[in-house]
Amino acid sequence: MNIDLTGRCALVTGAAQGIAQAIARQLADSGATVHVADLDAAAVRAFGAAQGMPAHVVDIGNRDQVHETVRQMVQACGRVDILVNGAGGVRGQVGRPIDEITEQDWSALFDANVNGAFWMAQAATPHMRAQGFGRMIHIASGAGLRPSLTGIQAYTAAKHALVGLTRQLSQDLGPLGITSNAIAPGFILSNPATQRQWEAYGAEGQQRLVQSIHLRRLGTAQDIAWTAAFLASDQAAWVTGQVICVDGGRS
Repeated sequence: MNIDLTGRCALVTGAAQGIAQAIARQLADSGATVHVADLDAAAVRAFGAAQGMPAHVVDIGNRDQVHETVRQMVQACGRVDILVNGAGGVRGQVGRPIDEITEQDWSALFDANVNGAFWMAQAATPHMRAQGFGRMIHIASGAGLRPSLTGIQAYTAAKHALVGLTRQLSQDLGPLGITSNAIAPGFILSNPATQRQWEAYGAEGQQRLVQSIHLRRLGTAQDIAWTAAFLASDQAAWVTGQVICVDGGRS
């Protein structure tokens, strides 16, 4: 199947590292014009410059910043066809007992993993509605379907909320020609946080994890990128409201 995104304009958040960078490259390789965004100004600008992609610095938890970013992207590209909510993660947090979690700890992970996705979807919807076409792709997690290996309560709760948002947007926006799907990656060494988590397992824990995966290997960011490119394509026109587990069979 040849995925051709020529003429499409995409915005990928979280593109300072890892999975979102792989998705941005794959969408561009498939013909799309890609804009990238992240809170990490130096990293997203460096990536954008290296790839020839316009870069935007944005705190996705800030509604005004999100709407301004989408406005700038549409002004430059003329439209927004594909929105990839790739921003998220644990924001440096680790698993701790529930009584140690502060309000700031909790809110930070909801801003990063679900609130920002909603603001992005809200900002993109008027443009997609006017076009009669849109693809929203949300990077969820196995932690959005079951308890998380990280042990971080807010991360698990936020990813579950993102799965719910994915399905609600599918229902609300489907009549407008807009699809909404999520990808739930398995364990992938794609950034410093996952590297630290992997090392914390130790040799025995790492072996147990790999043995729990049907394909007996960890995934790569490119595994997720190929799935995202399909969901962005015309071939996925009747796929919406789905959470696709890309985890080597672990689920």
